[in-house]
Amino acid sequence: MKIFLAQQNYHIGNFESNTQKIICAIEEAKQQGGDIIVFSELCVCGYPPRDFLEFDDFINKCYAAIDAIKVYADGIAVIVGAPDRNTIKEGKDLFNAAYFLNNKQVQHIAHKTLLPTYDVFDEYRYFEPAYEWDIVEYKGKKIAITICEDIWNLGNNPLYRICPMDKLMEHHPDMMINISASPFDYTHEQDRMAIIKANVLKYKLPMFYCNAVGSQTEIVFDGASLVFDKAANLCGQLPLFETSLESFMLQDDGMIDGAVVKYAAEIPDKELNPVVLDERLNIGHIHDALVMGIRDYFSKMNFSKAILGSSGGIDSAVVLALACSALGAENVRAILMPSQYSTNHSVDDAEQLSKNLGNPYDIVPIKNIYESFLTELKPIFNELPFSLAEENIQSRTRGNLLMAIANKFGYILLNTSNKSELATGYGTLYGDMAGGIGVLGDCYKLQVYALAKYINRDKEIIPNNIITKAPSAELRPGQKDSDSLPDYSILDKILYQYIECRQGPAAIKAQGFDAALVDRVLKMVNVNEYKRNQFCPIIRVSPKAFGVGRRVPIVGKYLS
Repeated sequence: MKIFLAQQNYHIGNFESNTQKIICAIEEAKQQGGDIIVFSELCVCGYPPRDFLEFDDFINKCYAAIDAIKVYADGIAVIVGAPDRNTIKEGKDLFNAAYFLNNKQVQHIAHKTLLPTYDVFDEYRYFEPAYEWDIVEYKGKKIAITICEDIWNLGNNPLYRICPMDKLMEHHPDMMINISASPFDYTHEQDRMAIIKANVLKYKLPMFYCNAVGSQTEIVFDGASLVFDKAANLCGQLPLFETSLESFMLQDDGMIDGAVVKYAAEIPDKELNPVVLDERLNIGHIHDALVMGIRDYFSKMNFSKAILGSSGGIDSAVVLALACSALGAENVRAILMPSQYSTNHSVDDAEQLSKNLGNPYDIVPIKNIYESFLTELKPIFNELPFSLAEENIQSRTRGNLLMAIANKFGYILLNTSNKSELATGYGTLYGDMAGGIGVLGDCYKLQVYALAKYINRDKEIIPNNIITKAPSAELRPGQKDSDSLPDYSILDKILYQYIECRQGPAAIKAQGFDAALVDRVLKMVNVNEYKRNQFCPIIRVSPKAFGVGRRVPIVGKYLS
């Protein structure tokens, strides 16, 4: 049996585009003699549709798309994901469903059983779990169809009380097909391989796993769809961060034609769960995820040009390089906004970076604007000493200038704040925290340096001086980040324990970190939740990002 996996980039609510992509892939698979073609979870409407699912018109469009697609299920079976109305059972109005289309008809509908409600997922808000579990028969084969989370309830600590594949095994299937929308994080590729291997070993059936690719605002889907034979050998992996259509020949004995990519013994049995921060871990994948996140955010929102403040610092340099890769250097405008506190080398570094990248840039000094603010505020400030207020005026002046230029020419502002800064509140609301999308908001400062080195892996794009000099906001004479924050080599490791690993203060101190420093850092994280709550969407690359996947009370007292 020749089975195709169609790894495609969908656009939430763009039914015409999504349907056309699906139909084109079906036609191509037909021409190549395919028996089945498999698409990803909720491919018809895009994932995650969230509250769009509450609109009857949206669901009607999903059904209309299925009707359009099933016409092409002629001589080939098609598996697509879409919502299904709950018409006969109690519970919520919808199921998350996989439709098996054959002979221009809906032959079978499989409902998702395990509905995740953790991190970025909130499926139980919209969907009812499956009531029934049955296989579909096609060309003499019995197929067990599951949806994403349905295969993740294995291991020593399952999240749910039921395992859908256990139910499906009662019908003696010959193969497993899983349609997924599994988001990227820099640990997740190994996680998927481990969990699929575990399923194959448990049920002794081959697995065809089709994942989505592409970015939906903050969530990046990396693709990397997988095919395992019944001996748990990896027989195929579609590319990361790319659309792809590939076929695999399944033999009657559960083996797959062609060379084995990885034998079962070479595939880790456990999910990747780093207990300490490793800033170099999968840095190339993080780079590619961020490039895709920028590119898709712009293309799906019909934006074409970006703007950012280029300070000569490491964060803006990395964002500029990523944006040029994603959008083309000619579409990214850098604005250099030196003040009287800016060093000459910062301006020189920022200029050299843009020359290396070939992007347009402008220099707009803020000294006169800044001094005009101070003149007007002098009667109110009443000779009080220089403080954070004067520093923030500079940052907000820059934010105003960037937004003015963006509004005038139709640019979207890229935010350059990193995760270390966002965690500790080291940023100015309505100043350097302004932006349409946060590019580095899920990368610690150490990871930003690793990204810079990765960008320079073949030649010097980011000037070496930007990478080696001490980081500074340059808002007062001689300022350094270390004046306000612990050294990043320590800070980031504490933050990682608190945010990604969810370790409390006692557990973090037990790892050997200074007790007073731990208390200080965790307090900074918690008291600055109000700032992050007003921040733009952040491209998610870690197992726990700020944003929709981390819900912490703004007024919480814990560690404050």
